[in-house]
Amino acid sequence: MKEIRGGVCAPEGFRAGGIHCGIKASAAKRDLGMIVSEGPCTAAALFTTNRVQAASVILSREYLAGGDVRAVIANSGNANACTGPEGLMAARRMTELAAGVLDLRPEQVAVASTGVIGVPLPMGAVEGGMSALAASLERSEAGHGAALEAIMTTDTRKKEGALEIELEGRSLRIGAMVKGSGMIHPNMATMLCFITTDAAIERPLLDRALRRAVGRSFNRLTVDGDTSTNDMVLVLANGMAAAPKITAGGPDYEIFAAALESLCVKLAREMARDGEGATRLITVQVKGAASEQDAAALARSVTGSSLVKAACFGADANWGRVLCALGYAGVPFDPAAVSVRFSAPGATPGVASGAVLVCERGGPVVFDEQEARRILSGEEIVISIDLQMPGAKSGAGEALAWGCDLSYDYVRINGDYRS
Repeated sequence: MKEIRGGVCAPEGFRAGGIHCGIKASAAKRDLGMIVSEGPCTAAALFTTNRVQAASVILSREYLAGGDVRAVIANSGNANACTGPEGLMAARRMTELAAGVLDLRPEQVAVASTGVIGVPLPMGAVEGGMSALAASLERSEAGHGAALEAIMTTDTRKKEGALEIELEGRSLRIGAMVKGSGMIHPNMATMLCFITTDAAIERPLLDRALRRAVGRSFNRLTVDGDTSTNDMVLVLANGMAAAPKITAGGPDYEIFAAALESLCVKLAREMARDGEGATRLITVQVKGAASEQDAAALARSVTGSSLVKAACFGADANWGRVLCALGYAGVPFDPAAVSVRFSAPGATPGVASGAVLVCERGGPVVFDEQEARRILSGEEIVISIDLQMPGAKSGAGEALAWGCDLSYDYVRINGDYRS
């Protein structure tokens, strides 16, 4: 597994681009983007679990059921959510316009939107920008970057990645981009994520790999406890690599699935680091649980706690808030067996630059408050929790979750979001 550049344009046969069409007021901000495969694709996607769903989610879910999607058109600055029948008509029109410039059928184009909810999408701006959008498409890192900029809202940095792997001595690539900074909570987090690959893979296996990757990445991410109306993770696989086709579970599938998961975890961490108003990335590690599912639920509960997040912002080693958050996760465990450590990751992966044990067997221990404050003042904090459940198998009951601190700026950003 090797990290490479190029994002969604790193795999063979993908082009991307983005422009400013007028949805956003500032002409300096791109607001309409596109990704397209030069050949047919196997496609899979996951969508928000919010009962209130944007027109783009409703329509893309319909088109993905047909299994023939090979492009996506996406806008920022307007969510096209809670906009009634007119919103659904606008989403369909977006796919028709994209299909027209790409020489595809509308149902081969997924659509995604992000931005303010409850405002009609200005379709005149979208229609007026289609020729320029088509002209912007490139098979290059610049094309990828333009498309990524076109889906960003309150994001302060680009979140992207690409990997190259080998199957039986032949290489294939996976590239991705994601936007998301606020309204982020598991199932799936508030996000648009587009993944491309030149792997050849059967659709049920692609769907299985995507579900596993999302379950261990975006579904373990929280910034503020809000699940959006527009969330989408879409993967397109065009089979243009020379690597063998993945037709069954086995070593080739496991290599591909592990790479997809690794890429999604990288993006999830970047989203947490870029949470609205965030100053610290928080990683919660739970081990010693009865199962991975239990460990994940406990880790998510801690990352989602406003009190834990506020304590991290203030560099306050208030470990009692961690135990409190564990206690309402709905997972059975023995509070009298729990140990908690705060640590800061070091330059070497897996090696901490400092660690403080703050709780042992559910009770207090003497620790260096100044060292704890130093650790909690860093850009990344790791909260390690050992449940020590009887009979827990090593590695089986472990999980990671990611979040960020809660700062004054979160309220400022969201207090004037529409303006």
